[in-house]
Amino acid sequence: MSETIQWFPGHMARARRQVQEQLKLVDVVIEVVDARVPISSSNPDLEAITGGKPRVVVLNKADLADPQATAAWIRHLRRQGVEAVALDARGGRGTGEVLAAVARLFAPTLAALQAKGRLPRPARAMVVGMPNVGKSSLINRLVGRRRAAVGEKPGVTRGPQWVRAGKGVELLDTPGILVPRIPDLRQGIRLAALAMVKDEVVSPTLVAGGILPELWPLVGPALAQRLGLTTLSPEPEENLAVIARAKGLLRAGGQPDLDRAAALLLRELREGRLGRITLERPEEGPPGSGPGSEVAER
Repeated sequence: MSETIQWFPGHMARARRQVQEQLKLVDVVIEVVDARVPISSSNPDLEAITGGKPRVVVLNKADLADPQATAAWIRHLRRQGVEAVALDARGGRGTGEVLAAVARLFAPTLAALQAKGRLPRPARAMVVGMPNVGKSSLINRLVGRRRAAVGEKPGVTRGPQWVRAGKGVELLDTPGILVPRIPDLRQGIRLAALAMVKDEVVSPTLVAGGILPELWPLVGPALAQRLGLTTLSPEPEENLAVIARAKGLLRAGGQPDLDRAAALLLRELREGRLGRITLERPEEGPPGSGPGSEVAER
């Protein structure tokens, strides 16, 4: 795999332009990142794109992440003066905290409006994030009914739309912002492994083989129990071959089917069957440093 992963589809470029055009309409930006990879799933250009608008960082899919690591991220961000909320958008846990954070950030604007004798209005917020981090799931939870299309494939939300979250917040949902390239190979592998890059862009066998060394120290026993991988080889294809043989994923002639083994491993990871995993810790860099930033070796 090349150390530079190109993945900037045209509709993502349009999404970036839409965000820039609609920023004048919003008071607060809600950035949704994946709690398992808060660095890699943030956009390094977001601060420049949003022009310094007040921002809430929502660590979604916290139900799939290591709870201690998520708590460490929340403490880390809050120490830096950043509003941060852990969220399980599918289960609904944390949605109230998101709205409360938006209200806190909007309070100075609301006070200024009232000081000028203007009637109070709802806070206007923009939900942004990379594909498949859970933007639509968050909006659906906040509005209490299905209003934005939700799917398992990156980039399923189409076009901006306003939705009302109770009496205090109006949300503008936009397609996810995706960086044009990821020069850091490990971050690209992490994003692809967690389905934030389409499987058609990067070979699943390369992704599965590349993510295994990161998973091994975290969930080695689960890999042994569920997939039959009891030792980690330095050769990625050999690890996939072991999984294929253990799970009976064989081609004609008894050859291990590496493609099916890779698909199985990625499915187990994405669905949380290997356990609650966090691949990036606060000491590696803050959300917003984004793909391509220097990440410390663990």
